Amino acid sequence: MTVPEPVVLVACDKFKGSLVATEVAERIAVGVREVLPGAVVRSLLVADGGDGTIEAALVAGYEARVTTTSGPTGRPLKARYAVLGATAVVELAETCGIVHLPGGRLEPLTSTSRGVGEAVRAALDEGCAEIVLGIGGSASTDGGTGMLSALGARFLDASGHEIPDGAGGLASLASVDLSGLHPGLADARVVVACDVNNPLLGDRGTAAVFGPQKGVTAQLRPQVDAGLERLADLLAEAIGRDSRDEPGAGAAGGVGYAALQVLDAEMRPGVELVLDLVGFAEQADGADLVITGEGSLDEQSLMGKTPVGVAEAAARVGVPVVAVCGRSLLADGQAEASGIRRVYALTDLEPDPARCMSEAGPLLEALAGTVARDLADGGL
Repeated sequence: MTVPEPVVLVACDKFKGSLVATEVAERIAVGVREVLPGAVVRSLLVADGGDGTIEAALVAGYEARVTTTSGPTGRPLKARYAVLGATAVVELAETCGIVHLPGGRLEPLTSTSRGVGEAVRAALDEGCAEIVLGIGGSASTDGGTGMLSALGARFLDASGHEIPDGAGGLASLASVDLSGLHPGLADARVVVACDVNNPLLGDRGTAAVFGPQKGVTAQLRPQVDAGLERLADLLAEAIGRDSRDEPGAGAAGGVGYAALQVLDAEMRPGVELVLDLVGFAEQADGADLVITGEGSLDEQSLMGKTPVGVAEAAARVGVPVVAVCGRSLLADGQAEASGIRRVYALTDLEPDPARCMSEAGPLLEALAGTVARDLADGGL
């Protein structure tokens, strides 16, 4: 059955290193309309809780706020959060993410999550009662102590002095004081966008699995793990519960743990949370096709990244989904098993990866044209 004037919803993440999410959506829309001039093409910015989450919220109608944070190293950084009514969206990547490390130099022992706490504090000061916290893209492995310090917690050494920020400071941690936590936290609901289920400690913990990308070497890992374990012991004693083994505790260098343990946060898959923020279900209702995708479609994509999250959400409203990507490393049947009917890759048109990166825009338009032809011919 042909679809002469279809309704197509584009819900793609960025093509990292080539196109931001807005450019991806624009190129796909152009390609679809070249083949199907009468097509109604709607676009949604989507993300998985990392960078891009704020942009998605702003496009969905949230208002931008700007505050000054400490960044990942204490250097002042102007960062945005987004507000709609009593709900604030705060993005760790925006406030103190690894992309903001000066010169890109990793600082495994001194980088901090303080900036994200400063943005949460600003939202609470504004009266927000729900905090949606995207924690992808972190630079630190401080167990969330920086975030909590910005919210009024105190982490003290044996002399009663506050320890330095960062994973290195945890070596001197002797006590915790939560009496000064921001009063707005008592009634606030905190929802964390998280796509990993790792615990805080151990071989699957944050230092072992995610530490290397933040500069935690094999030599540093015992020190970092020992500090995180001491933190978990002290907070368990102070609060009367222990979240160190909860799924997601190891996310963002332990920010997930701090959110669970101290902020009593609810964990939700990042892309699912963002799709709710942008009203995906309402936009997809009545569509003939959803086009999703990201730069590389691979095994990680199957673990809760944007394309699979979009496919699951589209399935709930009965709309078929295809994916576009720069390259696909999935074996036959893997994408289909996750709800994606067909995968279209730039490498199908241009086998040279370097040219796929440099010419991603025109190639994506051509690829979207192929999707449109298949839709018109009833092949989807």
